[in-house]
Amino acid sequence: MISVEQALAHVLALAPAPRPETVALEHAHGRVLLEPAVAAMTQPPFDASAMDGYALRRADLPGPLDVIGTSAAGHPWGGEARPGTAIRIFTGAPVPTGYDHVELQENILREDDRITVQTRSTGSNIRARGNDFAAGDRVEPGHILGAAQIGLLAAMNVADVTVARAPQVVILTGGDELVPPGTTPAPGQIISSNDLALAALAREAGAVPRILPIARDTPDSLRDSFRAAEGADLLVTIGGASVGDHDLIAGIAAEQGIVQSFYKVALRPGKPLMAGPMGAGAMLGLPGNPVSAMVCGILFMQPLIRAMLGLEPGPLIRTALLGRDLSAEGPRQHYLRASLDGEGDLPRITPFDDQDSARLTVMSDADALLIRPPEDPARKAGDQVSYIPLRSDVLPH
Repeated sequence: MISVEQALAHVLALAPAPRPETVALEHAHGRVLLEPAVAAMTQPPFDASAMDGYALRRADLPGPLDVIGTSAAGHPWGGEARPGTAIRIFTGAPVPTGYDHVELQENILREDDRITVQTRSTGSNIRARGNDFAAGDRVEPGHILGAAQIGLLAAMNVADVTVARAPQVVILTGGDELVPPGTTPAPGQIISSNDLALAALAREAGAVPRILPIARDTPDSLRDSFRAAEGADLLVTIGGASVGDHDLIAGIAAEQGIVQSFYKVALRPGKPLMAGPMGAGAMLGLPGNPVSAMVCGILFMQPLIRAMLGLEPGPLIRTALLGRDLSAEGPRQHYLRASLDGEGDLPRITPFDDQDSARLTVMSDADALLIRPPEDPARKAGDQVSYIPLRSDVLPH
């Protein structure tokens, strides 16, 4: 068996360089920017008023001043700034050349078309041209475009961006005992859940998943499934990677010319795992146990997808304080489902008593995976430990 770190290095070595595609900005949310985006304009494009009030010359304060015009957003005033004058101005409107101060309307006493400044603001209340960005400024590649970045690029007058093409991930699960959700199982059958869970993890990492029909426990059915996956960037198989009589995927994969980078990994839950190149893409074979499949999806599949997108692969590892004593660990790295409590400088992490790797309810309740290295000694409550977050809605920071 190899370590988790060695296995992850083998998996990440399968990632090709990100493949670029150009998309309209309106479709770029959640995508990874692959080439710099360059501002086509300056923002603001003129000195703009930050307040509703009056544009005037500081040298003329406190007045009285004659109001000789109005500047509003989209309707600039085009006259000449003269000593002893002011213009009514509104937020976002251009400040005419020659005026160097905007005074808030509540600080002004107005009588007909004459004003007097009763209280002067400390600042100019003018947003200088280009104080946000200038034409030619760049948004650098290598990060996910969120709402704020989309808004910035739109303001920069960037209509299209070059992003990493989302990896096409095909999910294959097989077994005569499996039927899809919504089906009434016959005696001895169970509902297939791993394929949907792994597809959700793939989508969460930035891929476009496609779930194949459940393969039957025959070589011909599996061969048909492998043919249906041709052209995918990544084929993820679930189950069939061990050495039982009905575990056929490893053999069919070998027929397809897939050379396994490794076979067993020293981790719990999950041990049978395989990975290797498949044509122009890659194959990742995960264990069939429900929790093992999800944990391995988090540890190996999601990092591989992120690497394909040009992102830091992860998984993200954080630190917490142990919530209860734990006995010593064995020879495999253990990922325990756990709850997080956000009180204090560091969150407190408490593993569940029940770590049955077939129980999806425990996985669903978990906030994090507590990492216990191989041969980790006994731990006391309050010790600092590492964990992988599972749910952003409960994270304390």
